[in-house]
Amino acid sequence: MAAVIFDLDGTLADTSGDLLAAANHCFRDMGLGDVLGPQDAGVALRGGRMMLRTGLTRAGRMDDAVVDRYYPVLLDAYAADISSRTILYPGVMDSIAVLKDHGYAIGICTNKPEGLAEQLMQDLGVRDVFGSLVGADTLPVRKPDPEPLFEATRRLGVDADACVLVGDSDTDRNTARAAGVPSILVTFGPSGEDMAALEPEALLDDFTALPTVVAALRPLR
Repeated sequence: MAAVIFDLDGTLADTSGDLLAAANHCFRDMGLGDVLGPQDAGVALRGGRMMLRTGLTRAGRMDDAVVDRYYPVLLDAYAADISSRTILYPGVMDSIAVLKDHGYAIGICTNKPEGLAEQLMQDLGVRDVFGSLVGADTLPVRKPDPEPLFEATRRLGVDADACVLVGDSDTDRNTARAAGVPSILVTFGPSGEDMAALEPEALLDDFTALPTVVAALRPLR
């Protein structure tokens, strides 16, 4: 057997709108107004702390203590409105259906906290499609440590190294490299133009090509 493991934010779905809204909730509470905008989608997909740091720096108020204080506030705001602006990327679920029909096991390995990832996938109505989900806090370590990727694969009943990782960032590329498995990086996200420089085993411009790309990199035994 073989597995295809997906990153979540920026790979399966564009979650930037809801993430930015949660960050701006924090900035408004600080009296700064809406500091981040749609042009910061790439920042949003780097996580809550990155959004807080970016916004505070932009406002001339960067303070690590403020970041630490508002990070839980951001998570609460995000949990309260996690999916109203989030969309699955075109063709992703159709391609996953093809992969499953061909015998691949399907999982998620994300640096989003596990509870929030579970909530989001349930809200989007696709959680049951994925046989495993490992988040940032599932284990003591997170990506780019390879162990979360291995765990997502093992939970599918597949050998830890018999997978391919589909992602959208240097974190995903470095995770796959540390695990000794192929990586496929998508080019349609906010940082898509930077993916080629990371030299993954494959680039993906459109999800319709994913089954063919996976079969070339990780053929079923």
